[in-house]
Amino acid sequence: MSLNLFILCTLVSLASATVRLQELYAWNVLDWDYPDQYSRQQAIQSGALIPENALPVGIERWRNKLFVSVPRWKAGIPATLNYISLDAAYEPSPKLTPYPSWAGNELGNCDSGLNTVYRIKADKCDRLWVLDVGTYGYDNVTNVCPYTLNVYDLNTDQRIRKYVFRPEDIVSTTFIANIALDEGPTCEDTFAYFPDELGYGLISYSWKQNKSWRFSHSYFFPDPLVGDFNIAGLNFQWGAEGIFGISASSIGPDGFRTLYFSPLSSHTEFAVSTRILRDESKVSGSYRDFKVVGVRGQDSHTTSKVVDESGVQLFNLIDQNAIGCWNTELPLKPQNVAIADKDDVGLVFPSDVKIDDQRRVWVMSDRMPVFLEAELDYSDINFRIFTAPLDMLLQGTVCQPSPAQKYKSAKVLQSPGLSAYYEPVKNLQPQPVPFMYNAPAPMLSQGNPSFNMQIVPNFVPKVTSYINFPKQPTVQFNTRQPNKWWRKNYDVYENA
Repeated sequence: MSLNLFILCTLVSLASATVRLQELYAWNVLDWDYPDQYSRQQAIQSGALIPENALPVGIERWRNKLFVSVPRWKAGIPATLNYISLDAAYEPSPKLTPYPSWAGNELGNCDSGLNTVYRIKADKCDRLWVLDVGTYGYDNVTNVCPYTLNVYDLNTDQRIRKYVFRPEDIVSTTFIANIALDEGPTCEDTFAYFPDELGYGLISYSWKQNKSWRFSHSYFFPDPLVGDFNIAGLNFQWGAEGIFGISASSIGPDGFRTLYFSPLSSHTEFAVSTRILRDESKVSGSYRDFKVVGVRGQDSHTTSKVVDESGVQLFNLIDQNAIGCWNTELPLKPQNVAIADKDDVGLVFPSDVKIDDQRRVWVMSDRMPVFLEAELDYSDINFRIFTAPLDMLLQGTVCQPSPAQKYKSAKVLQSPGLSAYYEPVKNLQPQPVPFMYNAPAPMLSQGNPSFNMQIVPNFVPKVTSYINFPKQPTVQFNTRQPNKWWRKNYDVYENA
């Protein structure tokens, strides 16, 4: 039965007040939608496709597409930027479709291909912002292309801008895996910000000027006291990890946004006005413009965050298998931070969290530390995508926006000014179509057939395996050395 996924999402949101994040997709192992079985078999035989080497990291929703990024940390990744069609017949473990095409994901093609993509952002002008870090591998990193910003017109699936970062923007240890957008009143008035995790910098890019510049600050460095991580029974050290999670607030009374940021190896939140970041002359002499916001609390390492127009920030809590929240109108301290949802099975390393233009939350979880530091069990579910209305996640928490904040958010969503950027998404209203879901065999753990499902008429149930994630003894792994992410020299600097 073919159903619009957003209809299913709407139905899901009514299912139960106790169910928050709703599991929509789950995979034991990823696969791609090849044109035919022969092409897929050829890819397997040639080594172009090794499904067990694929780990999804980033997620973004635009209209009928749900984008999924898969870094090329290992061999056999046919496409690093992909999408799932939300108009297609529902499948619990859908195959990925390369975006913008198979050819547009060619490894080593510095002109028109993509090598490795982490997180992506869609804007209100129907543009998809994609940073290709130009690398291949994880332990032994090969730099095949320069850091390149690619921007696609989502209505035509054509790349409309390619910008190669300047040599001054990059240092020998540069590693960038995140992006935040600062959108003004027009499409031309858009800035993008890129945190250099291991080079300890922040890069600003102006769409109008087609130019970038780099900020440095001591707040971009890791906290040496909190570099020890314990996730999924694994103990490891990511003590070199600097500025990572970033998110831009709604526009303030002065006409500028606040960019919130934090190092991965830190529990502290920092901020700076985009008035500073938009001005290249502020690269020097702006030290005091960067502020300490507060401390989230113990075990609050985060890699991904997003701020809703109402002023509520969502972020992943990778130590706690949870999604956290903070209402930015309140002081940032542990008592003002709440757990929006937590799942010690399904949310092991929630790698990305996004809020779409309908104020629906999307979360990817991928068990990344197990993939990198140990070995995944491919008979179990390893990767999941969840969704829920933002208001449902915040209900009953200290993060709930005030009536004034909700009004502000509603005004933004209904603003006539935004209608110029995109047409309303169709078919968002629930349809009274009975729907029964049967979990396919590949989603069941072969080690234990025990599987719990909530079958509710007219709703997509949250499929939750009650097979416990294998409890592993605490193992000490070597510290992740920064040089495994290092960029090497490159020759291409010209922009197109």
